[in-house]
Amino acid sequence: MERRKFVKKISLGGLIFLTPFASSLANCGETETQLNDFQLMVRDLLNDWCNGMIKNQIIEPGNPKRHGALSCPSCDHIHGRCMDAVYPLLYMADETGDEKYLNAGILVMKWAENNVSQKDGSWTVIPNPKSWKGISVFGAIALGEALYYHGHVLDEALRKKWTIRLQKAADYILSNFSIDFTNVNYGFTAVYALHLFGKVLHESKYTVRSKELAKDVKNFFTKPNTLLWGEAKPIDKKSSKGLPGVDLGYNVEESLNSVVLYALEENDTELLDLLEKSLASHAEFMLPDGAWDNTWGTRHNKWSYWGSRTTDGCQMGYGMMADRNRAFGRVAYQSTQLLKDCTADGLIHGGPHYISHGIKPCIHHTFAHAKPLAGILDAGKNLPEIKFKSALPCETAYGLKEFPEISTWLVSNKSWRGTVTSYDALYHKTKPVQQATGGALAMLYHNKVGLLFAASMAKYIIVEANNQQFYDGEEFALTPRIEVKNEDVWYTNLYDLEAKINCSELNNEIRFDVETQIQNENREKLAGKNSVFNLNYNFTNDKVEIIAQALKGNTSEAKLVLPVASVNSEKVLQPSDKKIEIHKLGGKVVLESNVPMYIKPTEKGRVFNLVPGVEAVPVIVRLNPNADKKTSVELSVDNY
Repeated sequence: MERRKFVKKISLGGLIFLTPFASSLANCGETETQLNDFQLMVRDLLNDWCNGMIKNQIIEPGNPKRHGALSCPSCDHIHGRCMDAVYPLLYMADETGDEKYLNAGILVMKWAENNVSQKDGSWTVIPNPKSWKGISVFGAIALGEALYYHGHVLDEALRKKWTIRLQKAADYILSNFSIDFTNVNYGFTAVYALHLFGKVLHESKYTVRSKELAKDVKNFFTKPNTLLWGEAKPIDKKSSKGLPGVDLGYNVEESLNSVVLYALEENDTELLDLLEKSLASHAEFMLPDGAWDNTWGTRHNKWSYWGSRTTDGCQMGYGMMADRNRAFGRVAYQSTQLLKDCTADGLIHGGPHYISHGIKPCIHHTFAHAKPLAGILDAGKNLPEIKFKSALPCETAYGLKEFPEISTWLVSNKSWRGTVTSYDALYHKTKPVQQATGGALAMLYHNKVGLLFAASMAKYIIVEANNQQFYDGEEFALTPRIEVKNEDVWYTNLYDLEAKINCSELNNEIRFDVETQIQNENREKLAGKNSVFNLNYNFTNDKVEIIAQALKGNTSEAKLVLPVASVNSEKVLQPSDKKIEIHKLGGKVVLESNVPMYIKPTEKGRVFNLVPGVEAVPVIVRLNPNADKKTSVELSVDNY
């Protein structure tokens, strides 16, 4: 891999007269460092994000409830976890010698102590002492890594104060966290957190507890594909099909990262072998552009195209294991590239079309995802070589792969990548997140033009009011589906948890046969009419055919809805009532049907959904009213 020499050149003239911490900063930013291409991209992106966070930092010295916090362009409240930014900000202070980063880190920690810090050592998710304290583990890791790698930029008094505060948080986590006390991401993250506390605070009680928790890690992986389970309430809840709660976003961007870092530092080879298998299986769900296909995940409400809204990112887990599997380096690189592509004005936007649709970003995404970027740079020579030209698993035309533990199938042929699912594990009982199910074609991606289908929740539900954006535009699900609207009640296969899927592969053709029943959100079938439909997806190298048919009964009001992902700058033409063209950069997407199609009129020419932050052309096809006749739509991509 080509390596470039990067020489830091910082002018510190006059700095000692401006800040009491200048003596600590005076020796920063003067070392000569070599960064490879991946680290150069990471460094530049981290610099952009840290400047973006500083731009949004609230400076109101007379108002301690706000002074030092990071304001959020999209939310009407301050995110209590904004103190997580202390680690990347101190990294930049140490890297550049620029006091603005140091001052910003000090201010955000001071705000946290004034507003979300609790007597028991915890921090809360918002400035309310009764709100969720589990997030303390993430803030404690950020503070611990800031002190471990960059504590020398602080004066002695402040460094001591922060160290005492870290110990209080460490004791809270030591007393309150088990491997399974809530969602698995907390227990897995605590494994690394406690190990870090032992190292920073030089106290063995944390290290001992970390090893105790780590012994149970091996119990949380599925068979046969070694996916991490436990993203459910309760953690061990099983679905009607006997399936556990699995969420791709939390797994790759938080849980697996933490245990990888623990296992590497402990040189736990048995655990590392297990994690290598798990990382490889999760990597199957990365698309060529770096997106994580979490269309089916239990915490789908927090899915963004690049990952999950409040997790850290996959860079450390995959980057630090890149010497074991060359594809892991590509995963880390491609994810970072996508994050960069979704960044504007110094902040990550929550999906690829936020900017084009005029949706403001939530700052939580940026301060959380900045941490692993600092970690990659602090890893230094310990970071394996990142072979970013290695192939991702999806870039091999393997045909068909089944993941029975999530009732999901992946397709990868010469041109197409697809996901079909009937996964029935629901995350929340009172606020059921309905991710893609019901035999839906949840994801469709073409090698030349990119994303075509990306499932949203059936209905956008705010499960975590402090961690999800609100949207006042028209609600429209992005999952391809059959639907009937009867007296304003919506019936669709997206609520069917019992859909039956048969699939086959023969002579370069992959076929899915789905039997599904349309239902409303209360799982009630369409009254007085037959609710059973067949869906067929036929993949060849050149096209994808979607076929819908009622098994019996009148279907005059049933529709096949195909929201085709498309940024609003792309030209859309309809040369006939049975043909629609969407002109993309890499080619012309053509939809041809055996019955008339139309595009639902919208204010901006597109529908939009916050999950996963995508605009789409809402193509509607009325099913043939004759139950003996099939309704068919073919998708293909032509060159210009």
